[in-house]
Amino acid sequence: MLLYALLFLWIIKAKGEKANCQMIGSPEYPLLYKDGDIIIGGAFSIHSKITPQTPSFTEKPQHLTCNSLNFREFRFVQTMLFAIDEINKSGLLPNISIGYKIFDSCGSTLASMRSAMALINGQHRRAQETCYGSSAVQAIIGESESSSTIVMSRATGPFKIPVISHFATCACLTNRKQYPTFFRTIPSDYYQSRALARLVRYFGWTWVGAIRSDNDYGNNGMTTFMEAAAKEGVCIEYSEAILRTNSKESIAKVVEVIKKGTAKVLVAFLAQSEMEGLLEEALVQNITGLQWVGSESWITARYLATERTSKVITSAIGFTINKSKIPGLKDFLLKVHPSQNAENVKLCNGFENLNEINNTFTDVSELRISNNVYKAVYAIAHAVRNALDCKTDGSLENVHCTQRNILLPGEVSHALQTVNFTMPSGEQVYFNSNGDPTARYELVNWQKNEAGEVIFVTVGNYDASLPSDEQFAMKPVNIVWTGNSYMRPRSMCSESCQPGYRQAQIKGSPSCCFTCVLCPVGEISNLTDSIECIKCPLEFWSNEKHNLCVPKEVEFLTYEENMGIILTVFSLTGVSFTVAVGLVFFYFIDTPLVKASNSELSFLLLFSLTLCFLCSLTFIGQPSGWSCMLRHTAFGITFALCMSCVLARTAAVVVAFKATVPGTSLPQCSVPIQRMSVFCCTLFQTIICALWLGLAPPVPRKNMLHSTDKIILECGLGSAVGFWAVLGYIGILALLCFILAFLARKLPDNFNEAKFITFSMLIFCAVWITFIPAYVSSPGKFTVAVEIFAILASSFGLLFCIFIPKCYIIVLKPEHNTRKYVMGKGHARSQ
Repeated sequence: MLLYALLFLWIIKAKGEKANCQMIGSPEYPLLYKDGDIIIGGAFSIHSKITPQTPSFTEKPQHLTCNSLNFREFRFVQTMLFAIDEINKSGLLPNISIGYKIFDSCGSTLASMRSAMALINGQHRRAQETCYGSSAVQAIIGESESSSTIVMSRATGPFKIPVISHFATCACLTNRKQYPTFFRTIPSDYYQSRALARLVRYFGWTWVGAIRSDNDYGNNGMTTFMEAAAKEGVCIEYSEAILRTNSKESIAKVVEVIKKGTAKVLVAFLAQSEMEGLLEEALVQNITGLQWVGSESWITARYLATERTSKVITSAIGFTINKSKIPGLKDFLLKVHPSQNAENVKLCNGFENLNEINNTFTDVSELRISNNVYKAVYAIAHAVRNALDCKTDGSLENVHCTQRNILLPGEVSHALQTVNFTMPSGEQVYFNSNGDPTARYELVNWQKNEAGEVIFVTVGNYDASLPSDEQFAMKPVNIVWTGNSYMRPRSMCSESCQPGYRQAQIKGSPSCCFTCVLCPVGEISNLTDSIECIKCPLEFWSNEKHNLCVPKEVEFLTYEENMGIILTVFSLTGVSFTVAVGLVFFYFIDTPLVKASNSELSFLLLFSLTLCFLCSLTFIGQPSGWSCMLRHTAFGITFALCMSCVLARTAAVVVAFKATVPGTSLPQCSVPIQRMSVFCCTLFQTIICALWLGLAPPVPRKNMLHSTDKIILECGLGSAVGFWAVLGYIGILALLCFILAFLARKLPDNFNEAKFITFSMLIFCAVWITFIPAYVSSPGKFTVAVEIFAILASSFGLLFCIFIPKCYIIVLKPEHNTRKYVMGKGHARSQ
């Protein structure tokens, strides 16, 4: 209590400089005053509260009195006096002295308005009288709160008296239309709120609680934070407001909301007084396990970081302005001495030693806000010098540069807009068009040293002047989290969706509350908490975990798979049978049955059947340019040759048995005619194939439409007209063969070949008629398999129906291989 009384009454420095009017503490008259050529006003919340009074209505109301001395604010006052004293001695303003007039606003907007009015009109009060005629101030330093600063700036603006705040951070004060003469040496919350949103998202906290001061500082700062947080994908579970004048019951209700919340991170955009009240109630309700994220107002307030409050808040983290050192300030603070004015009631004798005291007033280890006061005084001094020297950019009306001792209204404010100087610490001081400095912050973390004391460790930086992706940077320093743990807490409404899943919003819940849904087939998510799944490129497909696009499986009929092996075996079996039949015919070429079968056409037909069996192999394997052209043209030409041979044989049978003279042999000209017919029929098909290849040949293509998870390698027809023309021509030849064979089916012959040709054509036509719908509807490689099956089935049908019966006679019934039996009894009698 001794120090409290000492600091409450000590109002001038130990050097013995006496003010023109000695004052006592009250928001209605200056707490400190010193005359000078230039007067700088000051408004600080040296006391936190105004003593409540109940008017009696029977006597004149007493003057307002304040209580709850704020040691930190008193240090700000002494820093201002130290800077003024330093400037007066430095020669920065030669032959000009700076005086001051400092009011105690007691943390009240009402007192701030009274202080502003008194500073504007130059009036102040002594203890026993009112002093009139004092010069008005040229600039004002203050306030420490945004709401009080707003009141003061609105009052001084019309009089063009600049206000420089060291601690008012509300972004609303950036409005030059409403506050044309406002400046500040602390960054606007416009930047701090966004920095806090970046900080929260950086650590992966998407579900946070929020509490704010219920004033301009807290409401504007929190609004900006919530807007920035929403853009960062951070959700606010609750947002509560308190004010230091609130009742304990209302603060208790707010703490109950925090206690019931599920968020593990609490963003506290609070002034120190509100933070102090909140911590007191949090201790009562035993709030633990929260990670506190603080604003610059309280995050470095050492009196809040005590052993007692560590039960609630242990490892807070938040942004604050950069710390600095002010040489000589420590000694200045320790030399503060009680007033010698006999009118003041002294509770100390003036011989107390402040060197033995260690509290907020004497603590200069981390000067942050005090340095802002220090810079504000120097900014005013430089502005005054520039104004008197006419060094400001532009000019004001009625400026008389020759009258160096005269400063017209607005000159200091105009000069402040253009000041640009460097402090002894190397820090550059200037204001932008809105009166704000460059926003630079340190990210500090509460940690305990070996002695168990809380220290503020810088773990990162934020510089708004840098590009967006470089503004926020972390230092390689371990951060201590809630409960003195190095493990970062998790705070999410819903657990993160792993890669392969996407977030699905829960109806009626915030965007951070969601369920995780597996991505559909063909889509992936390769990041945690993906909002949408990404479709894989056309040639890729999702893997089983749906977190990676892998190349689609390429499908085509191969020789290695079972289907390819079976078809290959059947094809080679067909070739073997055909060759075997050919050898039998060649061996028995001189027998009546072989001669009667027109051996030349028989061998040509066997050759074409061999090619038909072999051409099916071109359909197996990976399609290429040459294989696509070969498989369709080879198929078309070989089958045309085959059908031409069958047609010629059938026509020969009909002509032979319809001859007018029975028993006569085939005319000699019939053989060239047969050759010519075979050649012409095959040539026509060759021309069709040549036109097809010349105009729009079949080409290999990747079919990705038929199957979503596979790429089907197939041969595109190129020209569907060409394909169906080739197939249709074969069908015409087969139809003609069938008609002729059907007409010759009852000819008088023991071995009537026309019957077997009819059966073979029935099989051929049935196969290819069924082929068409099967070909169109078969998926992927089965399309090729159907085509191969049709080729093999029709080829086997021709081979078995035409040649197997003859081989049976030749090999197993040689007694029937005679001219008499071949011609039949009926034919023999006619001879």
